[in-house]
This record gives sequence, C-alpha cells and structure tokens, in this order.
Amino acid sequence: MSATETQGGLRMPAEWDPHDSTWLAWPHYEGDWPGKFEPIPWVYAEIVRNLARHERVDLIVSDAPAERRARKILDKANSLSDNIRFHRWPTDRVWTRDSGCTFVTATGHVGTAAPGRSGRAKLDSDANHLSAITWRFNAWAKYPNWKHDQKISSLMARSAGAHEVRPVFGNKPIVLEGGSIDVNGRGTLLTTEECLLSKIQQRNPGMNRAAYEKLFADYLGIKNVIWLASGIMGDDTHGHVDDLTRFVSPDTVVTVVESDPNDANYEPLRENIRRLRAASTENGNPLSIVELPMPQPVVFAKRRLPASYANFYIANGLVLVPVFNDPNDRVALDILADLFPDREIVGIYSGDLVWGFGTLHCMTQQQPAVSL
Repeated sequence: MSATETQGGLRMPAEWDPHDSTWLAWPHYEGDWPGKFEPIPWVYAEIVRNLARHERVDLIVSDAPAERRARKILDKANSLSDNIRFHRWPTDRVWTRDSGCTFVTATGHVGTAAPGRSGRAKLDSDANHLSAITWRFNAWAKYPNWKHDQKISSLMARSAGAHEVRPVFGNKPIVLEGGSIDVNGRGTLLTTEECLLSKIQQRNPGMNRAAYEKLFADYLGIKNVIWLASGIMGDDTHGHVDDLTRFVSPDTVVTVVESDPNDANYEPLRENIRRLRAASTENGNPLSIVELPMPQPVVFAKRRLPASYANFYIANGLVLVPVFNDPNDRVALDILADLFPDREIVGIYSGDLVWGFGTLHCMTQQQPAVSL
C-alpha cells in the first residue's frame, strides 16, 4: 500500500522539537570498522547512557543473543536503563539516519491512495498524528548488503504506531537518506546538489531539482529549499548535508569552514557559505550563519575520514557532539553551548567511530512527540 497526504498536511519537525525517543541500531557488522571494531560497542554504550537520561532509546538488535550481548556491555558501562526498549530485527548496518524512516507529524486522519506521482488522501480531522515516511534504502547505491536495512523503516513505523507513507516517483519508490536533508521545522530544508542531483550516483533517475522540491513540499511540508554544492572529503555518501550545515534554530545555521587554503575542503566549504549568505528562510529573511571549525584531517589506513563537528545530534535536554582529540574540539563545543544554552553539551569521542564513515547524527533517528 502507498499512503499519501494532502499537501500541507505533513510537517517534519525540527530536531530540537520534543522527542518521544531516539532510534539506534546496535553495532555488529565488523566490516564497517575493519580492524577497529572492538571499541565501537563501548562508544554506543556511552551514547545510550547519555540519551536514556533524557528520553526513551529504541534500540534495534539483530536477535536474542545480540540483545544479551548488548545488555551485558550496557550494564558494565553503567548504561543499562528502564528507558531502553529493545527491538529484535536483523540489520545490515547501524546508520539508522539513512535506513530508518523519517518521522513527521500530520494534521488530520490519514487515508490511502493508489501509487502514483500525485495521489493524495483527504485529512478529515484536526488531531495531530505521527506519520513515517518510509523511503527506499539501497545502501547509497554502493554496497550489496542492504536488504535487512531496507525493512527497518516499516518496522519502526509499525512499532511507533505511525501511519506509513511511501513516496513514489512514477511507479518506483523514492530513494532518500535522512542524512541528506536538514530542516528548521518551519518550512525550509537544506540539501546538496552532489547528493541528490549527481549524475554519477543519482538516487532517483528522472528526478530533477523541481521534482525534489515538489517531493519535499508534499511529504515534509517544505516551502523553501536551500541547495548547497558538495560535501566534505571522505564522505562515503556523496555529500550528505549533516556533515556540512545544520539548522540550530528557525533562522540560524551552523556551517563548517576550513581555515587551511591548501586543504581539499577549503574551496568547497567556501562555496557553500557563499550560497548560505545568498539564501533566505521560508519567510524571505536572511539566515544567521555561525561558523564551525573543521578538525585536523583524520586519516586511518591511508584514507581520509569524514570527521566533522556538524554531525552532532540534538536530543531532549542535550546535544551529543563528535570530538576527535583535536584542539578545535573545545572551540566547537563552546560554539554549540552558546547556541543551545538550555541543553547539556556532551562530547563523544568519535575518532574510532568515524572509521565507519559516520558519527552521531548518522546513527540516530528522532521520533518526535505528538499530542493526540
């Protein structure tokens, strides 16, 4: 079944809006961290410990033995809590931001429509409901092992009691990863041309800029799309915006900048900030732009990794920030503390985690709170 909604009936809340929970998948695939897997579950335990102090953690484990192993590590790390809910679902990888659904809120009653480019259902009440956009996931069109992860979004939606909404273009499900978009919850969305419009790694053949903007309007309540150019060096996802630029309030973004003119990130990040200065919010107001430094290049096995402070995660009462034992760690933490004075700022060492080509935002997916 393909469910759709009236235009304007769906809204993707900002990440700082209240959550009912954060979704995570427990790490098990050693191929994502070859030669460096051992510390990864302990990093997860620290993340879970901090999140569970502020909101429920919905933790996906592959099966009963995996749950027992996870519980043992969480208990040893003083991270086991009644605020953790386990789900026994097989996964390929842990990047729930990309494989999981995108939770949105809907005003009214959700109906169904036949698959198609413009079919919609009528909303017939004023109640708020949780819906879940279940995009197609294909492991960034790069890896063969994705079939378990492709099922995760629907399982999440069902567990959360959310109405499942499956967008299509023509008669094909739309591929979109959560890390490729960021919203202010008021109608403006950030993304990159490299990720969505690249001819080399095109997610959805035939979809152009206008088609994506219509998609975002219909399913996420977006009135205004800001297109940045390209992502950072080492990004395995072809330009995900959550390593670059993030909303921290309805009219304010943080964006990473590189101070070394000889660094490969220098000019691409300068181009992105030029675009931000020319952009506006959905109300036509200019953006307030706060610059975040980049850490020194993080290299492992002769490969540059996508280390970025922009991959932070905003939860109820706290912000988890990746840090890399770098002098700019403190600078980045202080900048984010000024921007989130009502939240605890927690640095999570991610020098090992980033060997999997992602950090804190890539592994988390928020479930917004709704009033029924």
